[in-house]
Amino acid sequence: MNSYGNMLLIAMPIFLLLIMVELFWQVVVKKEPHNVIDAISSLTSGMTNILKSTLGISLVIISYPWLEKHLSVVEWTQGSVWPYLITFVFMDFTGYWIHRLQHRVNFFWTHHLVHHSSEEFNLPCALRQQISVLTNIYSIAMLPLAVIGIPHEVLLLIGPIHLFSQFWYHTRFIGRMGFLEHILVTPAHHRVHHAMNDIYMDKNYSQIFIVWDKWFGTFQEELDSEPCVYGMRRPAQTWNPYIINFKHFWLMLTDAWRTGSWKDKLRIWLMPTGWRPADVAQKFPAPTIHQMNELKKYRPQYSSGFLGFSLVHITVTFLLLCFLFFRFGEISNQEAMVYGLFLFANIFGFTSLLDKKPYGLVSMLLACGAVVGYSTIKADWFGLNEFLRGGVAVVAAYFLLVGLLSVWFYVKELSRGEKELVLT
Repeated sequence: MNSYGNMLLIAMPIFLLLIMVELFWQVVVKKEPHNVIDAISSLTSGMTNILKSTLGISLVIISYPWLEKHLSVVEWTQGSVWPYLITFVFMDFTGYWIHRLQHRVNFFWTHHLVHHSSEEFNLPCALRQQISVLTNIYSIAMLPLAVIGIPHEVLLLIGPIHLFSQFWYHTRFIGRMGFLEHILVTPAHHRVHHAMNDIYMDKNYSQIFIVWDKWFGTFQEELDSEPCVYGMRRPAQTWNPYIINFKHFWLMLTDAWRTGSWKDKLRIWLMPTGWRPADVAQKFPAPTIHQMNELKKYRPQYSSGFLGFSLVHITVTFLLLCFLFFRFGEISNQEAMVYGLFLFANIFGFTSLLDKKPYGLVSMLLACGAVVGYSTIKADWFGLNEFLRGGVAVVAAYFLLVGLLSVWFYVKELSRGEKELVLT
C-alpha cells in the first residue's frame, strides 16, 4: 500500500469519531436537526477523492522526484528536522496562493467548488474534495523545494499531515479561541471563508497559519452582527459529487461554445470566477443568489425507510473502501483499479438515486449487476474469502438486495415526488 493509503487508514477512523462527536453535540446537546443526506453526500465526495488519489488517476506532467533529481543544489544531513519544518511552512504559504487562485479565476474554481457546495457547515463538509484535477498541475509550486533539495519522501509525509490538519476547524460548535485567533486558522476564521455573505466572500484563504491572510489583505473577522450563510452563489442542487465537480466546467464549456465572440471564447477560462459572456448570460441565465434571503436549501424529502437504507449503504460502501486499502499490495494494480471502478460506479448510482433521477435507478442497477456478476464469476471478492468464509456470497447477496431495494424505493417513493421530510 502507498504511504497515503496507510495514513488514510489511520486518519479515517479519527475523522469518523470526530464526526460522531459533533453529531451527538448537535442533535443531543444542542437539540438541532441534522441534514443526514447532506452528510452522506459529503462522505461520498470524500470517498471519490481518496479513491482517485490512491489509485493514481491523474496525468503526471513533471513529477517532483524528477525536479528534485535534476534541480537540487542542496544536500541535507540525514535525520535533520529542518526539511520537514520548511516543507510544512512552504506548503502552507503556497496553499494560500493556490487557494486564492482557485477562488478568483474561472477555470481554477472548477478544482475547488465542490468543497463549498454544502449548504451546511460541519465536519463532513471538510471531506468534500475535488476529483476534477486530472494532472499534477499544482506540483510546479513545489519547485523551490526541489531546488533546495527537499527529499520527495518528506513531501509524501508532510502533504497528508498538512491536508488532514485542516479537518477539525469545519464546525459551528467551537467559538473564538483567544490568542490562537492571531496565529492559526480557527473555526471562526473558516466559517467566514465558507460563507457567501457579501462581507465574507473571498476571505480567509489560509489553511493552517492565518497570518497569510492578515499580511496579504484578505482577512475578515467573523461578525456577531452578520450570521454566516453557507453554500455557493450558484447552488449545486444535487447530491452527486461527480456533477458537482464538473458542473462549473460544463457551464464554461457550453458558454464558450455558444458565445458569438471569439475573444470571449478564449478569455472565459481566465476571467474572474462567475464571469460569463454577455450574449450567453442574457440568453441562458444561470440561477444565481444575490441576496442571502434568496437561498432555498436543496432538501428533497425522503421516507424514514429510504433514509435508513441510505445510512446502511453508505456504511457498507465505506467498509468496502477500507477493505480496498487493506488489500493494497496484496492485489495487482489492475485488480485495484477494477475494485475502484466498482466503487466509483456504486457512488454515482447511489447519489443519483438520492437526487431521485431516473438515471440514478438505471446506474444503480448496472453497478449492482456488475458487482454481483464479477463476484459470481471470480467466486471471490478480491481475497475476502481469506478473512470471511463465504465472504463473496455476502457481497453478492448484499448488492442483489440493494438492486431490488433501489427498484422498490424508486417505484414506491422516489418517482412520486416529495413525501414526508425526515432529515433528523
